[in-house]
Parts: sequence; structure tokens; C-alpha cells
Amino acid sequence: MRDARPYRGRLAPSPTGYLHLGHACTFWTAQQRAKERRGTLVLRNDDLDRQRCKAEFVDAMFEDLRWFGFDWEEGPDVGGPHAPYSQSERMPLYRHAFERLRAGGWLFPCTCSRQDVLRALAAPHAGEDEPVYPGTCRELGETRLQVVGNSRLGAAGHSSSTPRAASPSWRFRVPAGRAISFTDGQCGPQTYVAGKDFGDFIVWRNDDLPAYHLACVVDDAAMGITEVVRGADLLASTARQVLLYEALGAPVPEFFHCPLVTDERGARLAKRHDALSLRTLRSGGASPARLRAGW
Repeated sequence: MRDARPYRGRLAPSPTGYLHLGHACTFWTAQQRAKERRGTLVLRNDDLDRQRCKAEFVDAMFEDLRWFGFDWEEGPDVGGPHAPYSQSERMPLYRHAFERLRAGGWLFPCTCSRQDVLRALAAPHAGEDEPVYPGTCRELGETRLQVVGNSRLGAAGHSSSTPRAASPSWRFRVPAGRAISFTDGQCGPQTYVAGKDFGDFIVWRNDDLPAYHLACVVDDAAMGITEVVRGADLLASTARQVLLYEALGAPVPEFFHCPLVTDERGARLAKRHDALSLRTLRSGGASPARLRAGW
């Protein structure tokens, strides 16, 4: 069923490096879909990564997107009714959502590292974006997780030498066995089973920052985004986010996952592919119209 609200789309780059041609392709699809529906396009600066986000990349983001032909009605540089548009300035919203989920019984603290999770799995699931959490801390409760010193309970209840973080992360308790279905605008009908295709997932990290899933859902809901256009590498994330929308009582937007742009070897583009960054292409005299010609 199509969202009946006025169309609102978004571009959500993360300034951890220079934008590349793959970003531009996905963002161009988002812009065209907004224009076709006479909707509003929002630019959001997803700058929560304190270590990798840099001011020079933020400046380059605005310059390169404008050069390529992007135009947005709301964003960090132009303002709008849902300001601020930079995630680093939206922490109170994420904390409020976290407390709502915690009060609703959706969350539990977890001290497991990724290595702990992998060790606990009899057969790691190859090809998934993250291993299915085995439930190690699910029923322990907060008191049991107050482990003394640097030792902590391993996946099988044995002492682990992995140093314990100063604070636990917090995971969303998925309804095991429930099938989450949605129809993607590009990829068609999709179904993922909670507890099988994905497990309890982190929504608040042990460095006291919201995880991608929570920040993304909170922002898209608060900004009234009606369709999320992004790369196909995030298709599997959608089922997790649907659960978060529901738990927070927010409307679930539509989704459109674009095919990924790959290099000459068939590998998806990353920010380390400097030769295909918009900044490099721009300085080399490339024409945005020519770059878009094959899309």
C-alpha cells in the first residue's frame, strides 16, 4: 500500500570520506523519484562517526553534490522545519527513543563482542551483513551483567579474556519466528524471519552513541520521510528497521533499494576508490551530464 502522506525523500551521506560515483547514482535516483512525485527532498548529514567524520568531508559533500546537479529543499545549509539536519546535533532525539524502547521492554544490555558472537555460533552464517546473535545476554538482566574487573561471561558461560567495555551495548529483542514482509520498489516482495535471518541487533553502542538502525529510523520518522531510497547493500537492514518503526509507533515508509555501482573487477565502490570520487572526477574536468548518461 502506497504511503498517502505527501512525498518526502532524503539524501543521507556520511562525511567519512569523499562521495563517489556510487553515492551519486543512488542519490540521483532519490532526487528523480522526489521530482516525479512533486515531493520534497531532504539532505541529512549522517555525521555520528566521531572518529572518521571530518569538516573537510562535510564541505566537500555540499560542493560535490551541488556540482553534480543535486538540489534539496531542506538540509544543514538551507534549514527547514525539522532542523537540525546533522545527526551529531540530534542526540536528545535518539536518547528519548532509546528510553522509550527500554521502558517498553524491547531492549536488553549486552557485553558480547563480535568475536564472542562468532564463537558462540556452531556455524557462522556466511554472506550475512552480521551474524545472527545467539542470545547470550538476552535473559541475563542488567544485574548479572555487572561483571567485576575485566573478565566477562563468554558465550558458553565460561570466563573470557576479552576486556569488558566500560558500558554494555543495548540490543533490540526481536520477536523470534515472526516474518517481516515488505515490498521494495526496486527488488520486489521481501520476507525476513526474525531469529533466523537476523537476530537481536544493537541499537545503542558501548561508546554511548546510537547505532545506525536507531538513528536512521528516528530521523526518518521525525522528518516525515515517506520513501527511503538507498543502496541494495542495506536491503537486509529493512526488516530490523520495520520492527523499530513499529516499536516506536511511527509510520513505516516505503523502500527502494538501488543496484550497487561496481568497479571494473565487479567489487562495489567504496570511499577508498579515489579515482571515482566526485571530487577527483570534478577536478579532472568530468561532465555530470555525461556521467549520468548511462543511468
